[in-house]
Amino acid sequence: MPEPIFKSESQKVAEADVESFRQDLGPFVVAAETTRMAMVFTDAKEPANPIIFVNDAFLELTGYSREEVLAQSFNFLMARGTDSDALARIETAFAGNTTGGSEICYRRKDGSEFWSALLISPVRDESGNVVQHFASFVDLTDHKQEQARSRMLIDELNHRVKNTLATVQSIVWQALRNTFDPEAIKESIESRLFALSRSHDLLTRENWEGAGLLDLIKAALEPFGVANGRSEHFVITGSNIRVSPKVALALGIAFHELATNAVKYGAFSNKAGSVLISWTIEPSPEGSRLILRWQEKDGPPVVPPSRKGFGSRVIERGLAHELEGAVDLDYPAGGVVCTISFPVPKSGRDE
Repeated sequence: MPEPIFKSESQKVAEADVESFRQDLGPFVVAAETTRMAMVFTDAKEPANPIIFVNDAFLELTGYSREEVLAQSFNFLMARGTDSDALARIETAFAGNTTGGSEICYRRKDGSEFWSALLISPVRDESGNVVQHFASFVDLTDHKQEQARSRMLIDELNHRVKNTLATVQSIVWQALRNTFDPEAIKESIESRLFALSRSHDLLTRENWEGAGLLDLIKAALEPFGVANGRSEHFVITGSNIRVSPKVALALGIAFHELATNAVKYGAFSNKAGSVLISWTIEPSPEGSRLILRWQEKDGPPVVPPSRKGFGSRVIERGLAHELEGAVDLDYPAGGVVCTISFPVPKSGRDE
């Protein structure tokens, strides 16, 4: 047998007010009860605007039961996180000094937040006196979350554009610095912009959520491999671990520079040369690191360069900075070796 429910005096008064309210407004209350829009009526004769009616949509939105809501102050949903500006706007609406709605952040019974567009209208008696207030709520939570995502994407896009423009500026500056031959300048700029574009295309297909390392390397080396009949001159071993967009762009440019150098002076400058590309994940005191290795063999004997060109600076300085890691570019006689070490991406996974 269920235990008897003992009601407070304020609860009994509220229920009596609700019943009187139903009888006075009749069909309108029935319509409010059945609509999917959250609705509330308050007693305008009391300073705190106590609630005398809520529909099921309001209870579903807030997670409260009807017994927990009736006779409560209209602003009870804000009791655990009062916003003075929002309270002022609600007070202005109750005073009838606004014609539009307000966007208010409320809290459900479970403590979770939701945004709602709030519209408050007076209910007058035959003499024109305001006896109740009618408030409707439109859940804007999904809209607000989408706005936040849009702002984040715009901020991220601005950041990417700035970084890309800085990269382009560096490419152009280095090309102009290293030669006065217009054709050489054009080729130098175009090839690097195409390398940047290939990484962008790969990331776009992945909604800029990152890229597989194997996919990235194949895209970067495609102009030096299949397109030139050298696909058998690549040996690539490693799982398709995911890397961030920032890492993908940096590695895309770096592999383009390594392959370009191999075409001019290294393993791709003859028919016998080849490149071994591999990567593993190794533990370290600071956490797991991804060790990526580019090793050339069977090309002409290697002679260390007398000065650092743009490609070398991109690999040794720029890449290390972008990856927050370390880069070792070595020139043994048997072939160029580049070892890249950086923290394993937190969201990294095999595909």
